[in-house]
Amino acid sequence: MAFDRIADKRIREAMSEGKFDHLPKKGAIDLEEYFKLPAELRMGYSILKSAGCVPEEVEMFRDVERLETQLAATTGEAARADLRRALNDARLKLDVALERRRLQRSSPDARRAE
Repeated sequence: MAFDRIADKRIREAMSEGKFDHLPKKGAIDLEEYFKLPAELRMGYSILKSAGCVPEEVEMFRDVERLETQLAATTGEAARADLRRALNDARLKLDVALERRRLQRSSPDARRAE
């Protein structure tokens, strides 16, 4: 049996057993953002997304979320103070990066490039 037939068979079996029923965004394929991109950028963006490469701001959001989770789980007051400082620093960096991105998009040069 060819590999693709084996894979197809296993996928169909898993589907019939309901193993995919609880996946996030089940049945939802949102291509709206994809088609908003200029055609010449779509492939490159798809490759970067598949490779796990994300914009700097997304990494910063993840860092803030990680610190918030750690802060919520930490009980020691000294550790909480350190985490609060780190969280405030991370939020400030994120705010600066988002503002920089907003200004770049609203600049006359950026509008001409679109």
